[in-house]
Amino acid sequence: MTPRPRVHQVLATLGYGDAIGHEVLGIQRALRQAGYQSEIFVETADPRLEDLTIDYREMVGAVGASDILIHHFSIGSRASRTAYALPGRMVLVYHNITPPECFIGIHTDLVKLCFRGRRELTAYVSRCTLALGDSEYNRKELESLGFGRTGVLPVVPDFTHLQGPPDRTFAAGFDDQWTNVMFVGRVIPNKKFEQIIRAFHVYRTRHNPRSRLLLVGSYSGFEKYRAMLQGLVARLGTPDVHFLGHVSNEELTALYDVADLFLCASEHEGFCVPIVEAFYTRVPVLAYAATAVPSTMDGGGVLYDTQDAGEIARLMDAVLDDPRIEEAVLASQDSALARLRARDFAGTLRRFVEDAAAAPPRDAPEVPWDFWPQFDQFERLEELRQFRPALYKALPEDPGLGAGRSALEPRAASCEPRAASRDVKS
Repeated sequence: MTPRPRVHQVLATLGYGDAIGHEVLGIQRALRQAGYQSEIFVETADPRLEDLTIDYREMVGAVGASDILIHHFSIGSRASRTAYALPGRMVLVYHNITPPECFIGIHTDLVKLCFRGRRELTAYVSRCTLALGDSEYNRKELESLGFGRTGVLPVVPDFTHLQGPPDRTFAAGFDDQWTNVMFVGRVIPNKKFEQIIRAFHVYRTRHNPRSRLLLVGSYSGFEKYRAMLQGLVARLGTPDVHFLGHVSNEELTALYDVADLFLCASEHEGFCVPIVEAFYTRVPVLAYAATAVPSTMDGGGVLYDTQDAGEIARLMDAVLDDPRIEEAVLASQDSALARLRARDFAGTLRRFVEDAAAAPPRDAPEVPWDFWPQFDQFERLEELRQFRPALYKALPEDPGLGAGRSALEPRAASCEPRAASRDVKS
């Protein structure tokens, strides 16, 4: 009898409290319950989750031709390129990459990373046994890029992070007779926080002066965008707009408890898990009908297709001011959530894994001759960076590397080996 393959996952970062992190941990639980040996390989992990992961470099020599790698692709990374160059059958799970033009003028480095990530994705067309989107929207994008065998691994959110005791102290200042409008998501341009702020400004000015806006999500790396948003708030003269940053699960639970409306204006989403979190916590949702959002809502909540802040404010008032409308919206969300939770996530995952396992074992693909020497050099330099950081400060700058970098620092080529570049189409 053929031994059961090991089924490991690889991704750039395992974050605490984010949608991909919850899905990765859910996949590992389902695989282990099905009897598969399964580890999670990452470049970095939140300190609260590090003990659940293994450094991606440990994949080298540990992953064989008979194994299966579930590769979570959301942006190009060293972990991705290493996974590409290893033996084993690959199942790619695509979480979508935001179009780079969304970050022009806000985050130059991310413009480059998103462009390179979208370009790099095409290199996996021939590498993958199976390519999965976590929504039908993402699956269609994979299909349009030329992936032959595609499918949807449905996101069935694990709500255990919202089932613990809420941190009521954190939300105590918002637990009053005022109306709380909330959005949850990283403070990045494609989520159109400025549109949320404008709609709230009109709602507060014309309909309900006893209201506030709670914006929940990390803005790390996007301080410039946050400053632009704060400038907009100042120009509008709108009080009671709160940027709460990254919060713990207990704090998030408390915020959902006090929220009266979840307002989403995002123009690009691969799924948008906070929408179904709002369904779960029975907060009515009003969301812009773009990209994957309509399929995520699946008939629940209220979709709108206007950019007019006044129109959005009137919809907000209609939902919040009429208990009958609010109850109808909540009932539609309850039904949509029931359909989502009825999906057999574990069974679907097992079928995809069995499908990949039926393919013949796969040796490592051909990569440039210097790929593995570069890999080894980068690892040695990383060890020096970690244990002898003063070396980088002691050496003179190499003018060819640019200001602020020493000659010992790893060049771009050392962390971007050309494993995939030969197949990439510009």
